[in-house]
Amino acid sequence: MLEAFKNAMRIPDLRKRILFTFGLLIVYRLGAYVPVPGIDASIVNLGEGGVLGLMNLFTGGALSNMSIFALNVGPYITASIVLQLLAMVIPALEEMSKDPEGQKKVAQYTRYSAVALAVIQAAALMAWLVSIGAVANPGFLTGLTIIVSMTAGVMFLIWLGDKITEVGIGNGISLLIVAGILSRLPASLINMVGSISQGLISPLQTIFILVFAILIVAVVVYITEGQRRIPVQYPKKIVGRKVYGGQSTYIPLRVNQAGVLPIIFASSMLGFPITLARFIPALSGITDFFDKYWGVYALIYGLLVVLFTYFYSAVSFNTKDITENIKKYGGFIPGYRPGQPTAQFLDRVLGRVTFFGSIFLAFIATLPYIVQGITGIKGLDFGGTGLLIVVGVALETVKQIEAQLLMHQYEGFIK
Repeated sequence: MLEAFKNAMRIPDLRKRILFTFGLLIVYRLGAYVPVPGIDASIVNLGEGGVLGLMNLFTGGALSNMSIFALNVGPYITASIVLQLLAMVIPALEEMSKDPEGQKKVAQYTRYSAVALAVIQAAALMAWLVSIGAVANPGFLTGLTIIVSMTAGVMFLIWLGDKITEVGIGNGISLLIVAGILSRLPASLINMVGSISQGLISPLQTIFILVFAILIVAVVVYITEGQRRIPVQYPKKIVGRKVYGGQSTYIPLRVNQAGVLPIIFASSMLGFPITLARFIPALSGITDFFDKYWGVYALIYGLLVVLFTYFYSAVSFNTKDITENIKKYGGFIPGYRPGQPTAQFLDRVLGRVTFFGSIFLAFIATLPYIVQGITGIKGLDFGGTGLLIVVGVALETVKQIEAQLLMHQYEGFIK
């Protein structure tokens, strides 16, 4: 990875894209400390760990700071989930999502939906802030300022993510989330050192946490890179005196086909109703229940991760389209007839691989709660979800850098 990064910095065009990405990420981190006008952040207490602790992890502390980026990209992710679910039940929307021009319209609908969700979440957040006395001068203009500021922050982050994807390196939205998670790492290490010095965490527990974190990183990399290769054979064709085709290839079916998206989707979907329950006094008992019985929250969280893993795997790996493409070019999977038998075989293999991938993702997502139940240590959200997101996005970004390096390497032959 370091060698690929060094080689990338030697190429002017690629170096410019990497520096552009770092520059926008710095802008994002600076914006996490720009406060929303009219809010006293010192009064806000999100509690230790729990539901809001996980939400604060994704925002990189912007939620606890009550900055203009307090909502982060959560509304956009939730809106994209809703649009993808609707595409599965609305044929017109599904056809639109397959066409390049239609994809632009779907992206526009997603942004409109993100604005609506951001307004709702900002209004709910403002209502909670008023109830705890964190708003200096409650009133219509103050409330409007808070809602507009947070909604504008969400849309600015969406713009930043799109710019990183378009001009920089990697997936912009994912990199924003990673930047927020990594920004919490120094504070987590300082808190751990303080807990050790105060005797709250024993040296043995510290060693256990560090060794366990290294093992989790190794397992995440191993599972993320794991593949189930399905062989595909293309027959030979004789045209005149020449023989064409006859090659053997394979379909790489990854164990973790969905990547880190199911965890991000699950946290966004679960975070939205819990946010409303937390910020609306009449529904505050829901969040109190989950904070008290965190095992129930962990169970629901894990089930949502499994559900979204199956959903995203089915969307990203369309067995019907793959079967048609194989049949179109005269290929076949050994032992299976082209057409419906091949599609049924791919569905069966996808289901088995996705099962193991979903169980792995659910285990990683609920790992902090498992460790909390064993050791009694709270606030270890970075240990599970954070590690998976950081490692997964880092691997994908490195692959994009290597692809760019390969393209520049063969540029002379193309000329």
